[in-house]
Amino acid sequence: MNKINTEANYQSVMSRIDDLMAKGSKNVSAEELAEIRRLALSAQAYEQEFYVVDAPSTLLGMIEMRMFEMKLRQVDLAKKLRVSPAKLSLILNGKQKADVDFLKAVHSELNVDAKFILEHA
Repeated sequence: MNKINTEANYQSVMSRIDDLMAKGSKNVSAEELAEIRRLALSAQAYEQEFYVVDAPSTLLGMIEMRMFEMKLRQVDLAKKLRVSPAKLSLILNGKQKADVDFLKAVHSELNVDAKFILEHA
């Protein structure tokens, strides 16, 4: 598959992928599996070029993005950051300021850049 250049072409590729995937993993031939891989890589390249998501501009936004990326529920995030679920809720809702220990945990456990934290805390 060549590079995808238009939204219509992208939708066509995604439709073909859906059709192949609908067959089920046991019913897809080796050639079709290779086609899925090739189409998926083309679609991924198109998405990375045209479906750009802006980086969060707030600490809360960054924490929420990391929660999504790491597939964490709020209670799981609280455990990971070593705070109570109540404290995390207060911080996420803007009712309590984040303390230094919390910010250190955000840096180390969620891999948020220290410079970003300093600029947005």
